Amino acid sequence: MFLLNFGVKFCGCFLQVFFVLKNLDYVRFSRKKSRKMYVFMLFGIFVKYCIASLETGQESAVREYSDEKRLVDKLMSGYDNSVRPVKNASDPIVIRLGITLTQIFDLDEKNQVLTTVVWLDQEWMDDYLGWIPEEYGNLTKIRIPCEKIWLPDIVLYNNADDYTRGYMNSRAMLEPTGNVFWPPPTKLRSTCPVDVTYFPFDDQTCTMKFGSWIYDGLQVDLMNRTSEVDLSNYVPNGEWELLDAQIVRNVVYYSCCREPFPDVTVTLVIRRKTLYYMYNVVMPCMMMSVLTLLVFCLPPDSGEKIALGVTVLLAFSVFMLAIAEKMPETSESIPLLGIYLTVVMAITSISVVVTVVVLNFHFRGPSRKEVPSYLRDLVLQRVNTSCFCFRSPKRKKPCTTYDTVHLPASFKGGESFRMTVDSLHEELKEMNPDLSCNESSSGDLTSGKRRSHPIPTSKVNGSSPGPQCATKIQEEILRTLRYILQRQEQEDHRVRVVNEWRQMALVIDRILFWIFFVVTVVSSLSFLVIVPLHRRGLQFT
Repeated sequence: MFLLNFGVKFCGCFLQVFFVLKNLDYVRFSRKKSRKMYVFMLFGIFVKYCIASLETGQESAVREYSDEKRLVDKLMSGYDNSVRPVKNASDPIVIRLGITLTQIFDLDEKNQVLTTVVWLDQEWMDDYLGWIPEEYGNLTKIRIPCEKIWLPDIVLYNNADDYTRGYMNSRAMLEPTGNVFWPPPTKLRSTCPVDVTYFPFDDQTCTMKFGSWIYDGLQVDLMNRTSEVDLSNYVPNGEWELLDAQIVRNVVYYSCCREPFPDVTVTLVIRRKTLYYMYNVVMPCMMMSVLTLLVFCLPPDSGEKIALGVTVLLAFSVFMLAIAEKMPETSESIPLLGIYLTVVMAITSISVVVTVVVLNFHFRGPSRKEVPSYLRDLVLQRVNTSCFCFRSPKRKKPCTTYDTVHLPASFKGGESFRMTVDSLHEELKEMNPDLSCNESSSGDLTSGKRRSHPIPTSKVNGSSPGPQCATKIQEEILRTLRYILQRQEQEDHRVRVVNEWRQMALVIDRILFWIFFVVTVVSSLSFLVIVPLHRRGLQFT
């Protein structure tokens, strides 16, 4: 407005002088001196008119901004912002500090640094910044730059930075009583000891200690402005949940000085949100634990038990490397989740080892020893009968008399038949009565002694026809039957030994399945449910 008025008046004055000078061309003065005097007179009128216009504009501007400007000029006149604003030097300045928490920005577990965004509400009385509102147009509050007035040197004691980051240079609000209110917003990085023992079910307690750095309690007395932290503008964090926020005033005596040093300590209790870790870490780990149990369900004859176990172990190793970046990088304590993953990986490794043992039992040939009697009684008889009810191979007593001949099932179109040696011998006696007299020379047909040598070819003395020839043929038949019986018994023994070892492997496989199932379930419930609930229950009781 001032510039507009000045411009209009300046243009009008310029036009007047222009028309006067233009008329001089038509007026003929007889004397040259009179013309010059007339020009100087007009120029003086022009300058005076411009000065008068400037003074008029300045007076209007002063009238428009007089109240606030006069007040600021009066307050800042002779004010020194380097001196405590008290009229009596022995009186302390009471600083009332309040905290408005707006956001928990981050918690660095490795460096143990908590980053928060807060408003530091500071309020104190300045003896040199008061006025009477009626003298200044009833002004009850003004705002001036904070660098023009005295400010308390409130710092964060447990600052994680180098103390070079200050507060925002916001304006301070002044009241007629001399009360000063200064709420600068700032981002604070404070040290916070982190305990990751129960990660990711951990709760952390972090403190922020504020106080004057150079003034003692006799010069600057620090008080808490409110009894609790202001959370009206708090923005929730995606990783941490705020459980509690307290503000407490403390008075500390240091060894360097006898004066008290008050401080205001803000305590934040935060809890980690576990959904991210349950979905991305715990659930995949439990799925791979199920794959470990499937190793014991796979039949040994498939030839893939070891391959499946090693594949699960390698997959788990790669998974551990992937989630290592998500784990807190600290050596102060072992995280609960890390212990759980180690246990599951150990279970997977042991499953591969015991699978090798089971396969060794399963593919143990008949050339090896029989199943020890104590293992047979314990595993095949007691455990198998009471728990799994697998059909065990029948054990037969060795035939010492060869009274019964067992022929393979391929005989007679797959039908088994039995023929006792005694009945065959009696029938031969009836057919040839001389057989009884030659029993001593031909050997005991029913002596029961095993013959391990190969059956000799039938050599019948062709020059001795008659009963003696028939008797030798009959003896050869009996020897052949005994040999067949012996080979059948050896084959039965071999099959029985192989089946017993396979049965042993099958039963041990089932036992290990249930053992690993119980261990997996118990470890999962213990580390992921019982321990976190027990700890949190103790914290809030």
